[in-house]
Amino acid sequence: MAAFIQKLFRTRKASPTATSAVQREPTPVDQEKVNRQDDRREQQLSTLKSAPSGEQLEELATGGMTAGIRIEAAGALTDKSALQRVQKLAKGKDKSVYQAVRQKLQLIRDEEEQQQKLAEAIQTLVRNATEQARSEDTKLFEARLEALLQKWADVESLASQEQTTEFLHAVHQCRERLRQMQAAKEQLRQQQEQLGQRAETLSLLENTLEELKQQDPDLEASLASMDALQKTQENRWLEATRDTQVDKQEQKSYENLMQSLRGYISAVKRLGQHREEIAVLQNPAEGEPDDEAAASKAREILEAVEWPKDFRRPSMLDSLYRIAGKPRPAKTEKPDTEEQKQLADALHQNLDKLETALEAKQLKESRQLFKVAQQQLKNLDHRHSKSLQPRIHLLGGQLRELTDWQGFATRPKQISLCEQMEYLADQPMEPEAKAQRIKELQNEWRDLGGSSDRELWSRFKQASDLAYEPCKAYFSAKSGLKKANLETRNTICEQLRTYLENADWQTIDWKAAERIHQTAREEWKAAWPVEFRDNRPVQKQFDDLLKQLEEPLDEERKKNEALKQGIVERAQALVDHEPLGDAMNQAKSLQNEWTGIGITRHREDRKLWQAFRKACDQIFARRDAHKNEQEQLAREADQNAAPVLAESGSVAAEASLDDMEDALAKLNALRNEPLSTSAKEQVSKERSRIAGLVSNRKLQKQIETWTHWIAARGTGTLADNELPDHWAGLAANVGQPDPVELVIRAEILAELSSPDEDQGRRMEIQVQRLTEGMGNAASDDDKSQQMEMLIANWCLVQPVDVVSEPLARRLGLALEAVLGSQSQFG
Repeated sequence: MAAFIQKLFRTRKASPTATSAVQREPTPVDQEKVNRQDDRREQQLSTLKSAPSGEQLEELATGGMTAGIRIEAAGALTDKSALQRVQKLAKGKDKSVYQAVRQKLQLIRDEEEQQQKLAEAIQTLVRNATEQARSEDTKLFEARLEALLQKWADVESLASQEQTTEFLHAVHQCRERLRQMQAAKEQLRQQQEQLGQRAETLSLLENTLEELKQQDPDLEASLASMDALQKTQENRWLEATRDTQVDKQEQKSYENLMQSLRGYISAVKRLGQHREEIAVLQNPAEGEPDDEAAASKAREILEAVEWPKDFRRPSMLDSLYRIAGKPRPAKTEKPDTEEQKQLADALHQNLDKLETALEAKQLKESRQLFKVAQQQLKNLDHRHSKSLQPRIHLLGGQLRELTDWQGFATRPKQISLCEQMEYLADQPMEPEAKAQRIKELQNEWRDLGGSSDRELWSRFKQASDLAYEPCKAYFSAKSGLKKANLETRNTICEQLRTYLENADWQTIDWKAAERIHQTAREEWKAAWPVEFRDNRPVQKQFDDLLKQLEEPLDEERKKNEALKQGIVERAQALVDHEPLGDAMNQAKSLQNEWTGIGITRHREDRKLWQAFRKACDQIFARRDAHKNEQEQLAREADQNAAPVLAESGSVAAEASLDDMEDALAKLNALRNEPLSTSAKEQVSKERSRIAGLVSNRKLQKQIETWTHWIAARGTGTLADNELPDHWAGLAANVGQPDPVELVIRAEILAELSSPDEDQGRRMEIQVQRLTEGMGNAASDDDKSQQMEMLIANWCLVQPVDVVSEPLARRLGLALEAVLGSQSQFG
């Protein structure tokens, strides 16, 4: 169609002559050229439709007759180098082809990058698996291995044969280590269980023997129950000592206890056999043997019974000892003759079988029979074993000869088997064919009867293990993973079923139950892949068990969500609660209550927590606002107090009393202001200082006034109405001292020395005061009160004609000493 349109337009081209209205007819040459172009175009289209080669596509992409041909050819190119060449040629010449090739190259580069990432991921997995197989870190070993296997399942189809073999080999080594760790763990558990069984056996035997020793000897225990106890504990001890190392002291303790129990049981049996004879001896009838015959018979029965000395003997034995006329003999241990006879018969039969096996040259069976014979010989006493030792010695020599002869005959064949196995270990073969050949060689070795040469056997076993190493990896990876995962899922179901059967929903730990629910889901998901058909019944069990666990969990979650909803509502009610301190305390209590509530659904809990947190934030925001308000008030109060503190700081001891009292009044006015802590301390210190100055000033004035009154009394110029009204009562309390005694008492009170001529008088006064109980040290307030009483007596009671100026001066000095100390330290 496109060729037809082009031909149509070519035939309608105008003549070069502008003035000519007639169209120029095409010449035969032009027509031939158009035809050739049409033919070439049709040829290129035909080539595109007929599965062209890469070279043809490259040629069409750069030299196609139409843009459609070039674009279609470029889109069909897949070779990267060809696309790059086409892109280079089309650049700046054919924009459509250039863009198409560019997009195609970008897709190829993206695919190559993706393949490179996958290759690196595969190589990383192989390296990680190899490192784990060699690592000594066993923590979370199985979990790390399962994680590697899950990642490998995603990329296994893209790995090379070599990478797959290397990864599976490393996985096999890891599983071997896991099996070893589990085997060691199981062995330890079994040893601990056996240890517990042995301990229980020893404890039971000790308790039984102790009860038998303490019980009434005439109340004999049931022989059937004691026989059953003996046999069960013997079997229990055999099972608890099988394939494990037993401490010599522990074994010795068991043997001593069991021997004691056996001796007691045997003695009880023998006593029962002679019970009728003992009854006859205890109650002799007329015509019975004389006393000597009875004593002989009693001694015979005592020796036959042989009662153990550690157990209390029955009363019938006591009567036998009396009849026998001898003390109880020391305990002698004798082996059980019947039991020894049975053991000897069993050994005879086993030696007959051993002799037959040696004659038939059956080496393996002969070794086992000889080992059993040796063990049976150890259980026999000297009398029974003495006659059998020569025969065992003879048969042992025959066994050694048979071993040497068979070893000489089979050694070349066994060496050949070792060489074949070593050669097989180095051969690259299909794992199944290799495993079959290994099994054949092992069967041949077994048919030869094994080898007594441990070095040769070690060589064959080492070669077998080395040859089977890649086979184990192959078979383990082929079927072990899905089987192990299915077993894991079965185990999860069993554990869940056990947990649900034993769960007490009234006292259950809900958080632990929720963790079990989550862990079960995670472990179930991790145990993948599995066979779909095998997994269907297990999946149904798991879903049913999970549903049984989810129902009580959902009920508990909803109950706890209701509790938290109540806490949210109570917190919201506290937003505007007054007083604020009570609201904050209740909010803190609600927070503690919140943390004590159990499991909830995560999404619901998140919503409730956001609402609760919002209410608490609003409550504590009020506290912050109140705190900011208090801080602002404190700053303002501190600013107002600063001038008062500055003014009071300028008040010194020389200031007037009015200035001091004025400063103190201003400081007292600051008591109710919301000052900061530092400002409060500063105001308190300044108030104490000014108060001290005021007190000292008033006290000084008081001293001056009283000193004036003391002097005025001596000169007779003191009027009674000048003195305080309460001084009359104070003066009377002092008594009727003379002026000298009064002054001496003031000096004693002020702790001042008296003149030498008054020392004798002072001593009498002090002795008198001690006698009256007034010599104890007084406080400053007491001294001030007592001094005021003495001065009141001086001014009101002492006659003017008997007081003198020296006494008045001494009294004034005592006054200054007492009140001055208060001024100094107050």
